[in-house]
Amino acid sequence: MWNGDTGDVADDHYHRWESDLDLMAELGLQSYRFSIAWPRIQATGAGAVNPAGIAFYSRLVDGLLQRGIRPIATLYHWDLPQALEDAGGWPARDTAYRFAEYAARTAEALGDRVATWTTLNEPWCSAYLGYGSGAHAPGRTDGAAALAAVHHLNLAHGLAVQEVRRAATNDPDLSVTLNFHVIRGSDDTSPEAIRRVDGLANRAFTHPILLGEYPADLLDDTREVTDWGFVRDGDLAQINQPLEVLGVNYYSTVTVRMWDGVSPRTNNDGHKDMGGSPWPGSRNVEFLPQAGPFTDMGWNIVPDGLEELLLSLKAQFPEQPLMITENGAAFPDRVTQTEAGPRVHDVERVDYLRRHFGAAHRAMAQGVDLRGYQVWSLLDNFEWGYGYSKRFGIVRVDYDTQERILKDSALWLRELIATRRIP
Repeated sequence: MWNGDTGDVADDHYHRWESDLDLMAELGLQSYRFSIAWPRIQATGAGAVNPAGIAFYSRLVDGLLQRGIRPIATLYHWDLPQALEDAGGWPARDTAYRFAEYAARTAEALGDRVATWTTLNEPWCSAYLGYGSGAHAPGRTDGAAALAAVHHLNLAHGLAVQEVRRAATNDPDLSVTLNFHVIRGSDDTSPEAIRRVDGLANRAFTHPILLGEYPADLLDDTREVTDWGFVRDGDLAQINQPLEVLGVNYYSTVTVRMWDGVSPRTNNDGHKDMGGSPWPGSRNVEFLPQAGPFTDMGWNIVPDGLEELLLSLKAQFPEQPLMITENGAAFPDRVTQTEAGPRVHDVERVDYLRRHFGAAHRAMAQGVDLRGYQVWSLLDNFEWGYGYSKRFGIVRVDYDTQERILKDSALWLRELIATRRIP
């Protein structure tokens, strides 16, 4: 973690949730996507439910509803209980069943009020960055383990959808959130590179979840890494559950070609290089440097990539409604003291949001069924391995005083919501 930062206090939202909900109401938010921490509900990943954990989320959901804000709850945002990692983590099949149990217990407690349930957030990151590249916890670098994690995350999703449908009493929408890779080429080897990366990054999740199958070319590409023997009879039927909405996370694009095996290999895939690879079976794919401008994460800013992605998903899955569950940008914000008080003039973030909302609007005009747009993020927060060094929020948080400051981007979003026009 950058600077040895921890999430122990972060935004102190656990204690400041009421004032944070008032801030959401002030901005006119119609929905709020939040994540439930599995260890807060079941510290060891199994067994009895922690009443204090359930009570916090119950208060949060009630507070949202009292303010007319639709609760969108994500069940898993990478915080696996340590006891389950010690027992094998996501490469172990049992983790999927433990997740289904956790989903059931949570839905039994909150399933009369939560409007939308999202099972997993970005399982690509959990599987490939956690077990393949070593860039995220638990930091393993085993391609076969990463692919086993892919399948068990998919299985966990399908089992959890069934448990939430059983337990919920308010007929909620069910969803999963995927971080889609928008992949572009540079030369005549690029089509093969694009196919390989698309298989690992996108189709490894969309095809079992939405079509009930793993792509044959993905299995072929990875046959030297694993025989996929962890896929058992009946698994794909469990995974392939109807979804009311598919969550779409989009930040940037990648440019690829096949590596010639001679020149130095470039690996600009947008993630920290920790020695492993998030591309099992395709280390011969090269990720090229991208043209700017860039966010503070080093990710290129390409709004038309969002339009391209939404139209591609419409073409592949024409009956599937979509929701943008994350889109936003980190920039090195500065606080300016004015007569009216402290301000953050985040001009770059306002421009980023304007252009991406415009791209989404163009996609809707071309027939994309887009049900919502969640900006990442409401508050500056603990950004995983980057700690507090990256600020994504439209609301600035002073981590020493916990003061919240509405950035210009928050005021911009408030105007968009109020007027239904892109400012």
